[in-house]
Amino acid sequence: GASMIDFIDQPPPGSSRPFSRAARAGNLVFVSGHSAPHDPANGVHRGETAAEQVREALAVVGEILRDAGSSLERVVQVTMLITDPADYATCNAEYVKHFPGGLPARHTARFGVPTDAKVGFACIALAGD
Repeated sequence: GASMIDFIDQPPPGSSRPFSRAARAGNLVFVSGHSAPHDPANGVHRGETAAEQVREALAVVGEILRDAGSSLERVVQVTMLITDPADYATCNAEYVKHFPGGLPARHTARFGVPTDAKVGFACIALAGD
């Protein structure tokens, strides 16, 4: 029913990352914070520059949104997480390219977890039609 929440990709019990990739409730999709993919063992590196990491992280968010029946074009609010405030302008310059239809509401915060990523994003988007 309307009160149901669909948790997307929940982790196994005891996971060190105790959160779902996303959750859908009503006509909204809530995407957890994601940085650029980083899996050196499989040749995946998160990107040298802040701009590259913005691009790669938003690609991940976009993929999660599509899986949940939404898209970057339907994002209402974004949280941008950065490790170094000196990257702020560089991140913004790349960020705006991904929202040509209009800039979502946004707040920026410092990363609160140990990470080598320069930037990550969480968002809320409209689902469905």
